[in-house]
Amino acid sequence: MLTTRAAIPHLTNGGRIITIGSTHGDRVPFPGVTLYALTKSAHHSFTRGLARELGPANITVNLVQPGPIDTALNPADGEDADYLRSLVPLGRYGTTDEVAAAVAFLAGPTSSYITGSIITIDGGLNA
Repeated sequence: MLTTRAAIPHLTNGGRIITIGSTHGDRVPFPGVTLYALTKSAHHSFTRGLARELGPANITVNLVQPGPIDTALNPADGEDADYLRSLVPLGRYGTTDEVAAAVAFLAGPTSSYITGSIITIDGGLNA
């Protein structure tokens, strides 16, 4: 939030703010992540509020919220990987390239009418 607020004065007409959240903003799939999920839900309101505030300056604000993505901190072969995969209709972890593709789309000119949106990349986890 602080980084986003610090960047706003430097954005020009047509600027983009794209932040990364988590599907925990929509659901709490297991015990022990309640406070983490609370912060991710707040991220939704932050995104929508900034979209309204910055829309008149033609600056879009969107949130990408990944589900299980194969990273060093959440490997597809990690301790909880089988359980997480069992919750995902596509039956697999996502890739960082899939998340990056959504971010690239939101940063590009064809997304200029998308603001205040939450793009979920989770293989259907939140379906």
